[in-house]
Amino acid sequence: MAIICGALMVMLILAALISLAYGAAPIPWDDVGRLILRGMGFRVGLDLPNAQATIVNQVRLPRILVGAIVGAALACSGGTMQGIFRNPLADPSIIGVSVGGSLGAVIAISTGLVVRQAWLITLFSFTGAMGAATLVYLLSLVRGQSQPATLLLAGVAVNSFFGAMISALLLLTNRFPEVQAILGWLIGGLRGRGWSHLGVVTLPVFLSIGLLFFFARDINLLLLGEETAQGLGVNVPRTRFILLALVSLATGSVVSITGPIGFVGLVVPHMLRLVIGPDYRLLLPASALGGAVFLVIADTVARLALQPAELQAGIVTALVGAPFFTFLLYRNRRLLYSIQ
Repeated sequence: MAIICGALMVMLILAALISLAYGAAPIPWDDVGRLILRGMGFRVGLDLPNAQATIVNQVRLPRILVGAIVGAALACSGGTMQGIFRNPLADPSIIGVSVGGSLGAVIAISTGLVVRQAWLITLFSFTGAMGAATLVYLLSLVRGQSQPATLLLAGVAVNSFFGAMISALLLLTNRFPEVQAILGWLIGGLRGRGWSHLGVVTLPVFLSIGLLFFFARDINLLLLGEETAQGLGVNVPRTRFILLALVSLATGSVVSITGPIGFVGLVVPHMLRLVIGPDYRLLLPASALGGAVFLVIADTVARLALQPAELQAGIVTALVGAPFFTFLLYRNRRLLYSIQ
């Protein structure tokens, strides 16, 4: 585990340095380090231009940190969902968090609330994400207990209904700037994310990921089957509820500031599972680092690929994740038949 996590940490640092150094205004690597120290209050790099200090410390660095935290949250949430469902194709979007957050954001944008108070989009999105997850869970209850099969069906229904509402609001919005803002949000990305966004997302993500680490042993037992896990001392209904709540908190928090960025929770845990195995005591920490690396790289590619234009990170993750999902779908077709 130490080797894998160490390698991922080195990759994260390298990806962050590349993202800090390259862009519309390239900055030498050694100057990047001096500017970061200058931003921390050290009397270093005072001879460097103030414009470079602003680019590094106020534009690129917070964006990278937000991307790392968002990637970690999505990857850990995806790995947890795959453990709950015992299916490598599971993803946090199953429980409606992404579409609920998107609906909340679309409501805030289409009604013009964002013009008055920009933070309302985060509040509406988080409320929508948590509301959708709660609705999916309530719909999945059978005799007071949530079952994976009914949870999946409830997720499909809520995703479809909320998706229809998003489409209706988009069609009814007749002002081009608002339509453009909605489309940009629905794609998902890190453009314009700064220190204020980092402050919003850090505490709930670290709290939820830390608690997911605590439940790693229970997730391992759930992989053996519900009856086996129950026999080994796991309260399956309570544990599943807590895990779903933590996944909803982590995913809802990041969706509220970035929009729905897909495939991070699908690709990263599965690739790491092939390397380190299915033990969640190892897989979850590695997924957190791997998700951070993946999204920072994806956002860097989005910024640099079509300069001076800029893609959204959600486009890059989809371009990588969609073929990977197709491969998983083909490889696990027998598993899909077995759960029908």
